[in-house]
Amino acid sequence: MDLLAVILVDGLIYGAWLFIVSVGLTLTFGVLNILNMAHGGLYAIGAYTTATAVGIYFANGGDAFPLGSYAVMVFAALLVAVVLGPLLERGLLRHFYDRDHVVIVLVTYGIFLILEDVMKLIWGVTPLFVSEPYSLLGNVEMGPLFYVTYDFLVIGVAIVAGLIVWYVLNRTRQGKVVLAVIHDREMSRTMGVNVNKVFMVSFMAGVFLAALGGALTAPMISVSPGISVNVIILAFAVVIIGGLGSIEGAAIGALFVGIARAASVHMLPAAELFIIYLVMAAVLVFRPEGLFPKTEARKI
Repeated sequence: MDLLAVILVDGLIYGAWLFIVSVGLTLTFGVLNILNMAHGGLYAIGAYTTATAVGIYFANGGDAFPLGSYAVMVFAALLVAVVLGPLLERGLLRHFYDRDHVVIVLVTYGIFLILEDVMKLIWGVTPLFVSEPYSLLGNVEMGPLFYVTYDFLVIGVAIVAGLIVWYVLNRTRQGKVVLAVIHDREMSRTMGVNVNKVFMVSFMAGVFLAALGGALTAPMISVSPGISVNVIILAFAVVIIGGLGSIEGAAIGALFVGIARAASVHMLPAAELFIIYLVMAAVLVFRPEGLFPKTEARKI
């Protein structure tokens, strides 16, 4: 396998993981118009919850049905969304929707810090390891290299998640209602739309996608304090490149970042972290609102 093919495969794997996390962030911004700094904390809680749930699963006879651990991972992410989504959105964020973006950023950053301490209180600071799901599917041989099949599962999940979000928003009645709320909240209320319910469901979807990203990551790393920090920075880079509020932009942005990082790792390892921000800066020079900026409704 030549270098270009290796870079493309590695970039797709990394970009797929980034997309799963970033699409939740851009969905939350698109509907609720808030920059959710707590997104990284929700990702980390998804990873911790998954590590705990999968560990319990295998400790209680899960070896007899090992593939069931993947269902446990999805359930753990769903549990995070069901518990924390309404709690954060109804209990706190709804009081700040009409406030300045800076206030929203500070509030969600405060939530991020609280979640970091809550995770330490619940799980402590000792790393958690749950590698069973990562090795279950074996390896795939591609030329002289071997890839873990689980990595391609992440690509599949990213494609399915992106298609579902796109289809719901563009091809269903509920999606049309969400788009109406995005373009004009007040008019939607006038037409009888329960805007508060749309906000809560959309926020829960964003939390689920963040937690799902954490759930898929848990088998690949040691889950420990601090994993949320790098994730939120990378997710913001992706949605800024793609355009805040754009699902298509999140996909393209994740692909750009993934391939750029893979190229740097194989050709210029010292610039691995720098290259991501270089891509972001280059895009913003020519497209300050990102590649796919959110359409603003013109009010007369």
